[in-house]
Amino acid sequence: MAGSHREGSKDRSGRKLLLVLLCGYYSGVAFAADDARTYKVLAVGSLKAEVVCSVTPASSSGTTVPLNHRYGPCSPAPSAKVPTILELLQHDQLRAKYIQRKLSGTDGLQPLDLTVPTTLGSALDTMEYVITVGIGSPAVTQTMMIDTGSDVSWVRCNSTDGLTLFDPSKSTTYAPFSCSSAACAQLGNNGDGCSNSGCQYRVQYGDGSNTTGTYGSDTLALSASDTVTDFHFGCSHHEEDFDGEKFDGLMGLGGDAQSLVSQTAATYGNSFSYCLPPTNRTSGFLTFGAPNGTSGGFVTTPMLRWPKAPTLYGVLLQDISVGGTPLGIQPSVLSNGSVMDSGTVITWLPRRAYSALSSAFRSSMTRLRHQRAAPLGILDTCYDFTGLVNVSIPAVSLVLDGGAVVDLDGNGIMIQDCLAFAATSGDSIIGNVQQRTFEVLHDVGQGVFGFRSGAC
Repeated sequence: MAGSHREGSKDRSGRKLLLVLLCGYYSGVAFAADDARTYKVLAVGSLKAEVVCSVTPASSSGTTVPLNHRYGPCSPAPSAKVPTILELLQHDQLRAKYIQRKLSGTDGLQPLDLTVPTTLGSALDTMEYVITVGIGSPAVTQTMMIDTGSDVSWVRCNSTDGLTLFDPSKSTTYAPFSCSSAACAQLGNNGDGCSNSGCQYRVQYGDGSNTTGTYGSDTLALSASDTVTDFHFGCSHHEEDFDGEKFDGLMGLGGDAQSLVSQTAATYGNSFSYCLPPTNRTSGFLTFGAPNGTSGGFVTTPMLRWPKAPTLYGVLLQDISVGGTPLGIQPSVLSNGSVMDSGTVITWLPRRAYSALSSAFRSSMTRLRHQRAAPLGILDTCYDFTGLVNVSIPAVSLVLDGGAVVDLDGNGIMIQDCLAFAATSGDSIIGNVQQRTFEVLHDVGQGVFGFRSGAC
């Protein structure tokens, strides 16, 4: 009887392996259910996914606003200028250096880093997601990019681009801050002196460009029923060319005092979450408030904060698994923590960690009979999927402190047929590609990150 049981088990295992190999060889479209952590199916064909511009309900009972890719059909004002993938990666390198210097307490970039045009439009090219809010009384609709790596929010008040600009003189509730006000003093390094006794702000971005203007307050409408009555923000008088960009400003969601998250801590418990959609043809959401008591599905890990960079949020990445097998990265390689950033596109890993990831991924792709392609800029693990509609790729999971395992969506593993990770000589940064489809909870008050899969 025992021998018969073993033979039956072996036969079933053989049939299962044959099924996996056949599916991987022909199209990679189907795998047994328990192989979900080993393989992912990724659509790579030319057929475009259906446009679905609706908001998936969040887990929180707080305030939710739609979040869309700024270049996609769901954007309220799609930008005319879409950067190429090589341009995007070039700006992403500068963004990564900018974040890493913040982490070390050394803001700004060295002159040799400034190898791209320094117009403010190009500086913000890596920030891909926008929300729509109302500012002022009466409210003026504003399309604003979100950024968890900065704190000062601002809107454009001086432009010739034909946008629906915010004009503070037409709002009955607008008030500029005086130079002696507590809000002006709170700007710290983002303060830019006085002009006609009015507080001035300055925010410098990764390529050396900046936005400047008057710092004041007004009413912010997140929805028809949810308003912030004393929203602190900058009124930008920056004159640089935006090259047809159709955004009105930036919403800072960082961890320092000037961010919207800190400003609304009393109302929303110093907590927010977002879900970045899998493609630019669908919508996600941004929610202020912690998950309600009946919400489940989150895996949680402690939130890291850095004294020299109070703006940034981070996690302790302990290992990465490929196809269900841990890489076994030495703890010292990732011991300084990893920044979670919505404005960085790909994930940047210390060279030893990236080398182990790339090697394991390439080995798995070889077994799946995928052909290598030439590198794409800084992305050196690329493939030729010509003629295919769907492909099978090895699953990639992030192993975080406290036992949390974040099993990346297929759209969070690759970009433009390349592995969406790169090597860096600095600390690691988890970019927005890897965060796609997860509701990423930032519970700043409790010091916790949460991840809920399949949220959008």
